[in-house]
Amino acid sequence: MFEHTYKTPCGDIHYWVNHDAENQNVQLVFLPGLTADHRLFNKQIEYFEGRYPVFVWDAPGHASSWPFEFHFDLMDKARWLNEILAVEGFDKPVLIGQSMGGYVSQEYAQLFPDQLKGFISIDSAPLQRQYVTAIEIWLLKRMEPVYRYYPWKSLLKTGTNGVATSEYGRCLMRDIMMTYDGDQRRYARLSGHGFRILAEAMEANLPYEINCPALLICGEKDHAGSCIRYNKAWHKKTGIPIEWIKGAGHNSNTDAPEKVNSLIKEFVSSIE
Repeated sequence: MFEHTYKTPCGDIHYWVNHDAENQNVQLVFLPGLTADHRLFNKQIEYFEGRYPVFVWDAPGHASSWPFEFHFDLMDKARWLNEILAVEGFDKPVLIGQSMGGYVSQEYAQLFPDQLKGFISIDSAPLQRQYVTAIEIWLLKRMEPVYRYYPWKSLLKTGTNGVATSEYGRCLMRDIMMTYDGDQRRYARLSGHGFRILAEAMEANLPYEINCPALLICGEKDHAGSCIRYNKAWHKKTGIPIEWIKGAGHNSNTDAPEKVNSLIKEFVSSIE
């Protein structure tokens, strides 16, 4: 993987890409969740690099994509992603988004519906307003103080054990969270801003339709918010196929990488 940067009015976005691959029919774009970074998809990059062109980023404000001004919304993230993919010649992207990465993917689908080759949601949820309650949106807008004043050691424990069930997944997430060790204020701002722009995107009440092949993946032990409830409703209303990952938590791609890689491979093979 080769690291590059892309300049925006708010700061530089760092991303990693490799074009060399046996199959050039589609490109795989991996988008980590809120507070996670490119390492979240290490097992996927390891498996797919050389098979397909692959891309992964540190989302704006995350890890290497810092310093970064928090003067952007979810649409900006999707637009920047589109600009980066255009620079890299990724013209047939399959967006694979975990949690917040899935929301970015849906915003991308809203803005650039004809450019999306496929979409895989990993422990994410629908962006449409109809799925969430008013109190859930209210809470999303007020999360920054929670993360700022919550004891860091307790937050570190909750942030690792709460999102993964496997030793690998928990250790990886702990390493990722340690990026912000000693700067809880930055972690709180990053989290609070992410949840706030998510709430604002939901309040926009746009269609956020997925008009390309899609797949929902969710851990059976995903206890992050109401992710399981959202995915059940998403599948029921849209008919998008869903795969439940046995024993996996919110980061199911780290808890069951072989299974998730197999599902991604099958999905991509079906749309080539």
